[in-house]
Amino acid sequence: MIDIIRSDDRGAADHGWLQSRHTFSFADYYNPKMMGFAKLRVVNEDWIEPGQGFGTHPHQDMEIVTYMIDGALEHKDSMGNGSVIRPGELQRMTAGTGVFHSEFNHSNEEQAHLLQIWILPERNGLEPGYEQKLFPSEEKRSRWRLVGSRDGREGSLTIHQDVNLLASELEQGEEISYDFDGRRRGFMQVVRGAIEVDGETLEAGDALATQDQESFAVRAKNPAELLLFDMA
Repeated sequence: MIDIIRSDDRGAADHGWLQSRHTFSFADYYNPKMMGFAKLRVVNEDWIEPGQGFGTHPHQDMEIVTYMIDGALEHKDSMGNGSVIRPGELQRMTAGTGVFHSEFNHSNEEQAHLLQIWILPERNGLEPGYEQKLFPSEEKRSRWRLVGSRDGREGSLTIHQDVNLLASELEQGEEISYDFDGRRRGFMQVVRGAIEVDGETLEAGDALATQDQESFAVRAKNPAELLLFDMA
């Protein structure tokens, strides 16, 4: 079964310096039918104005993945990490027993555009941790590139949960399929462009969720970028 989540059906927040769309209930947006999916708890698409951002704030017992779409995000945390995340890079922060961090648009001229993803960890009380890696376009072109996994295989980020996170970039007209291993669930976010799945067109901001699905096929209607979660 495939369920489509349209971009316009997401929760919306306008803070002036921040425009955000929430796939699942978050902050002031509450939808009892959208409290998460499998191990996914938050998928937020954020647009942050130049020089603006989130001041220092705490997190606990969550795997937080940041996927940059455009621009650059400056990160600092209580573990002593300080970095700038750019398109093609992914960041994973294990909040575990507790961590403080801040995130700001690194540019004073250009907007930052990103996905912030929260994944429930396999257990609470993990030691806080941090990872950041670049996955160049050529590694994702016309294929599914593993960018996050429980064991960090194939050079992927280590995510403390039974989840495989994959990314792909397709040219117009290209097709790609994905086979699920057993009774796993899938969630795919269209990051850019437009695709066709099962006769339905999905555009940037749209997503789909699958249960008891052995496989699905994607055809790019124009150049597209995709993020896929394969979860227990």
